[in-house]
Amino acid sequence: MTLKLEISRELEKELSTEASKLGLPLPDYALRVLVTRQVPAAMPKTGKDLATYWQDEGLVGSRPEITDSVEHARSLRRNAEKRARA
Repeated sequence: MTLKLEISRELEKELSTEASKLGLPLPDYALRVLVTRQVPAAMPKTGKDLATYWQDEGLVGSRPEITDSVEHARSLRRNAEKRARA
């Protein structure tokens, strides 16, 4: 379904700013806001804030196949170091 919305320039600017902070295109961010029906109050600023955000969003424990998170992180880092740079 296609939905066309007319919004103020100020709201568009706010949404664009929030989308760019998350590295998302504006349409993807707007869809995310509509799907979750909430707008993040503020971006996490500390590790504790980030962990709390992840817990609130149901991300903690969402990958049961990863039994050793430290080894998984090391594996990701090794793979990243072997990647060719553009």
